[in-house]
Amino acid sequence: MKPTRAIPELIGREAELRRVRACLEAGRNVLIEGPVGVGKTHLALAVCHELGVPVFRIDGDARYSEHKLSGWFDPPLVVKKGFSKEAFIPGPLVEAMKAGGVLFINELNRLPEGVQNILLPAVDERLVVVPRFGEVRAKPGFLVVATQNPKEFVATSHLSEAIMDRFELVVLDYQTSDDEREIVRANLARQPGAKKVAAQIKEKIIGHAVDLVRLTRGHPLVRRGGSVRAALAVAELWVVLLQKAGAFEESFFEAALLALPNRIEFEPNAEAAENSKNEFEDFLREAIQKVLSGPMSAEPSNQKKKR
Repeated sequence: MKPTRAIPELIGREAELRRVRACLEAGRNVLIEGPVGVGKTHLALAVCHELGVPVFRIDGDARYSEHKLSGWFDPPLVVKKGFSKEAFIPGPLVEAMKAGGVLFINELNRLPEGVQNILLPAVDERLVVVPRFGEVRAKPGFLVVATQNPKEFVATSHLSEAIMDRFELVVLDYQTSDDEREIVRANLARQPGAKKVAAQIKEKIIGHAVDLVRLTRGHPLVRRGGSVRAALAVAELWVVLLQKAGAFEESFFEAALLALPNRIEFEPNAEAAENSKNEFEDFLREAIQKVLSGPMSAEPSNQKKKR
């Protein structure tokens, strides 16, 4: 298994970057918590890239097994060579320990409890015992960096106090309006189609896309608002649709209609299910009109909705 290549670009997050860097330089495992789309993975990999350490990544999944994390014996090789080191295929945990690198766990609280139990001695004693293989002790430099969504999010599980006690916690929230605009601007600069759009129009697209998504975070009809990832999608789609249709406002609506339904949690007032689609479209048109009608507040509410 090859180490994960880190992502060097990072916009904003100076304070959080300093905290994660301090944890790793102090030899402490770190857990980065925040809602979907705030850049938890990006931040973690950026720090690892900066420190120049190899990174071995796994993604949290309820079906992920203990053997997949630590390693397993290859049946055909076991037949030929028995339970020997040659027949053992190391998992990402063992590889990171042997390399003195970072095990990066994306969405730690989606891993089953049994996998968390395998992880505990590794983060606590830098040791893991693999049946029929023996002890694996981590080389200096081995650390675990993990992310998790807040526990109120769907598909997350409870992390034990024993696991939590082995991590330092860095909490992320949504970034500032200026940072989110810069993220969308940098992303559009890499999109070939955006080069055909006039700079002034492009800046309007960036600002309106960010303002619309930020508006969803405090709207009474939205339980969970969108992240900058939603703003990226709106802006990219808007650029394409604008060049095809030419209608500025209608292209905005179409882009938002494509990008937002699966990225926000809308809470319609109507009880009838058949009305929900129309109500969402009405909400969207009203929100777009609000965005287009004048300058938005520099810092729209980041209020977190109850779930």
